[in-house]
Amino acid sequence: MATPSTGGSAMAMSHCSSNARLISFTSRNRSCMVFLLRKEKPCVRCVSGEPKQRVRDPITEEGILGDLSSFPPDAASIASSIKYHAEFTPLFSSQNFEPSKAFFATAQSVRDALIINWNATYDLYEQMNVKQAYYLSMEFLQGRALLNAIGNLELTGEYAEALKKLGYNLETVASQEPDAALGNGGLGRLASCFLDSLATLNYPAWGYGLRYKHGLFKQQITKDGQEEVAESWLEIGNPWEIVRNDVSYPVKFGGKVAVGSDGKRRWIGGEDIVAVAYDVPIPGYKTKTTINLRLWSTKVSSDRFDLSAFNAGEHTKACEAQANAEKICYILYPGDESEEGKILRLKQQYTLCSASLQDIIARFERRSGGNVRWEEFPDKVAVQMNDTHPTLCIPELMRILMDLKGMSWEEAWRITQRTVAYTNHTVLPEALEKWSYDLMQRLLPRHVEIIEMIDEQLIEDIISEYGTSNPEMLEKKFAAMRILENFDLPASIADLLAKPEQRPVDVIENAEANDEATVTDNDELEGEGTQTVYQESASIPPKMVRMANLCVVGGHAVNGVAEIHSEIVKNEVFNDFFQLWPEKFQNKTNGVTPRRWIRFCNPDLSVVITKWIGTEDWVLKTEKLAELRKFADNEDLQIEWRAAKRSNKIKVAKFLKEKTGYSVNPDAMFDIQVKRIHEYKRQLLNILGIVYRYKKMKEMAVAERKAKFVPRVCIFGGKAFATYVQAKRIVKFITDVGATINHDPDIGDFLKVVFVPDYNVSVAELLIPASELSQHISTAGMEASGTSNMKFSMNGCILIGTLDGANVEIRQEVGDENFFLFGAQAHEIAALRKERAAGKFVPDERFEEVKEFVKSGAFGPYNYDKLMGSLEGDEGFGRADYFLVGKDFPSYIECQETVDDAYRDQRRWTKMSILNTTGSYKFSSDRTIHEYAKDIWNIQPLQLH
Repeated sequence: MATPSTGGSAMAMSHCSSNARLISFTSRNRSCMVFLLRKEKPCVRCVSGEPKQRVRDPITEEGILGDLSSFPPDAASIASSIKYHAEFTPLFSSQNFEPSKAFFATAQSVRDALIINWNATYDLYEQMNVKQAYYLSMEFLQGRALLNAIGNLELTGEYAEALKKLGYNLETVASQEPDAALGNGGLGRLASCFLDSLATLNYPAWGYGLRYKHGLFKQQITKDGQEEVAESWLEIGNPWEIVRNDVSYPVKFGGKVAVGSDGKRRWIGGEDIVAVAYDVPIPGYKTKTTINLRLWSTKVSSDRFDLSAFNAGEHTKACEAQANAEKICYILYPGDESEEGKILRLKQQYTLCSASLQDIIARFERRSGGNVRWEEFPDKVAVQMNDTHPTLCIPELMRILMDLKGMSWEEAWRITQRTVAYTNHTVLPEALEKWSYDLMQRLLPRHVEIIEMIDEQLIEDIISEYGTSNPEMLEKKFAAMRILENFDLPASIADLLAKPEQRPVDVIENAEANDEATVTDNDELEGEGTQTVYQESASIPPKMVRMANLCVVGGHAVNGVAEIHSEIVKNEVFNDFFQLWPEKFQNKTNGVTPRRWIRFCNPDLSVVITKWIGTEDWVLKTEKLAELRKFADNEDLQIEWRAAKRSNKIKVAKFLKEKTGYSVNPDAMFDIQVKRIHEYKRQLLNILGIVYRYKKMKEMAVAERKAKFVPRVCIFGGKAFATYVQAKRIVKFITDVGATINHDPDIGDFLKVVFVPDYNVSVAELLIPASELSQHISTAGMEASGTSNMKFSMNGCILIGTLDGANVEIRQEVGDENFFLFGAQAHEIAALRKERAAGKFVPDERFEEVKEFVKSGAFGPYNYDKLMGSLEGDEGFGRADYFLVGKDFPSYIECQETVDDAYRDQRRWTKMSILNTTGSYKFSSDRTIHEYAKDIWNIQPLQLH
């Protein structure tokens, strides 16, 4: 095995005991490990006298234990493996074999099956020294791992049978696994889908993230709406991870920059912590490749514990250094309203970047042997920044190359730009991170110096491109493009211009000029995953560091995540950069893994698909789904298709009863909107449409109601960030509307409204297969891509939505007639907002009717004036209906009437459903990863044999 000092995926394991023998087996191109409870023989290595740390052949199992193909992965050996872990690696008492203990023992058994491939994959990368991609993300929304892992290993049946022998069914055991709380929304789920595809396609790659102890938060729904409590996913341990105590790196904050006698700059003093690696195996599907997700946890060395203070009774002071280090990885996206919150977020981001780059560089140096050629670094390493959170990779890589490796600025800059690439996920200005210059200077003084040099380099590039004959044009370019915002020009540059005095740019005026929202009220901010800009009362605007601009300048590629989004990125968000460097900009439409999002979460539908296509190859080659199109009108297929959907709906009905207490009719249409709660995603438009529907139902006789409306179960799910007050009002409103409608005897099963608390990946895996209509109704031009829309479409759900994000491409693939379209388009939005500001907007009378109905108290005593007030007026923060709910409301409710008409014709609806699945082939993350590998990373597949 690889020795621990290599930082590889090796695991220290016992080779022999009186109770167990370690056996490896291969079957159908799979490798697994199981512990069989055999007492009669010692292990092979002990017999042969081989040293325990002998380096094995990285490619073949024979390098470990010889030819063991005679040991098939049968249920009996797997059951023995589970029993071994229940007895010898327990996290629970030995008295009972409870479901939670069964899960841990089963997961540890599966992990054994992954370790040999995990180690062999890593060793192959070391041996071949190929170029490797590293995906850095603040989020990895993994979901449960057990069913995904055994599915990828093609051992689902064997594990089900093994657990049956032990008195359990696989589903019960799998349900004991908590969702890993390492992410929140689409950003993190995309990262996890990408890792699945990277492993499945045999690309050499790793993921890097942080090991959050409490994640974002666990959402509870009470009479007051959403309440947040700490997530407890690590409370009883994580059976998948392996701590690498030998893989740790120093991370520094604060201090100062000193100049040595050699003239070199050094970062000294300040606070020092240690980042420790925790590794999680990511198996590919039908391949031995198992890649790594390395998560960093933070601590300080034991000598930082102040024993004297502790013995003197100053316990808090004694533990202060440890507490400060540990809190970096306590939660995902700590609130940043306070100065301490901002510092903690910046510490998180720098910890991810610094530890990961130190690890990457150490691996590069080790693989280079004694001949390190730094100019080859970009030929061996590709670093992808998932949004702006890992932006500090750019100055950190520059710091390491210059200060620690002795390179010149020009050499380090050339290497950095060729190594790093940036994925943009938003056009929202509050999500294009800006950090206080003063705060960053206090926390990362050396990096600020480097950023200042990059900014000056950018200014020189702009002048080189455009000259100095048009100072006004240059001022506009500098205002839009500079990394440092509200800074005077360097003296050397200012002297070149006819107008050397640069007026500070007001943040709020710029945002209005670009027709984008700027958050100025701490109580109303959307804080999740963003570092929000605040308007200060002082007349002089604050000095800021614009992280997105730094990403564009410092990387060699910038990509949007859907065709329409990438066009907005080029034409609006970064237009000045696009004019300067058009070759940097690309589109990479997001994708989702068909393994988790069809094959494993929807086995009923998967069986139908496989039967009619005639092969299960579609799981790897989703273009084969198109073969279903020729059967879309076949009555037998339609019957089987509807039966699979109804089976999933029955499961969801049971789940909703257990989770919320509400009973729903599985024969009603399941209408679902599940995603982060945010004003631009317009859950408010959805619930106001439901209120309108309810009001009209109440005004009708039963017969008229039945003729007019199709029965619906309207399901919501998603978290509002803890400090995003308006989003939390929307959650409260949805639950109040549900409580009123669901207890109205006049309505009965005609309409139900259910908010599912604590929405996560596991809940999505249950809801999405049961969905019939899914709402993707964001204000056009504001959703970068969306990935839940792809998951719904893959599972035969029909979308209602605007032409926004990936909706545009989904509609193209599934056919216009199989997508319910409404609303203003992206190119119209700016003019519509200006029209509103000019007082020219005339609201639809149905919209006014709904608002008045809400204000009347029909849904309880809570005061919704502020929520409804956001939809009124012509200007002002928190008013003027910035997200155009009122503008799109008429077309939305008319489109919903079209939905009802289509649903009444079940043959037509089922055909639409089938064609949605067949048209989703383009949205596999496999296709996306192939494009990244070819166009951005320049890496090639490397497969174990």
